[in-house]
Amino acid sequence: MPMPTANLSPWYHCNAYSADTACEHCLGVIRHESWCISCNEEVAYAYEVVMDAGKLSLGDQLILHALGVVWSSKMCKRDCQTLATAG
Repeated sequence: MPMPTANLSPWYHCNAYSADTACEHCLGVIRHESWCISCNEEVAYAYEVVMDAGKLSLGDQLILHALGVVWSSKMCKRDCQTLATAG
């Protein structure tokens, strides 16, 4: 016969996991998501490249250059919206 929950000691109600212990990137409490930067090297690399264009590998720089893409930390000095619609 199951024991009523009112008679259980507080030890049985303890939950070691809470929202404040969650990973700041994937919000995983018990384990990280497969796409979390803390355990996936490719995602961590992409995150670093977005935060600092200088971390882009030479191979990726060449690929982007061949595609006509400029990957830079510089911000638009003109109205980016106007540039996008003018092209």
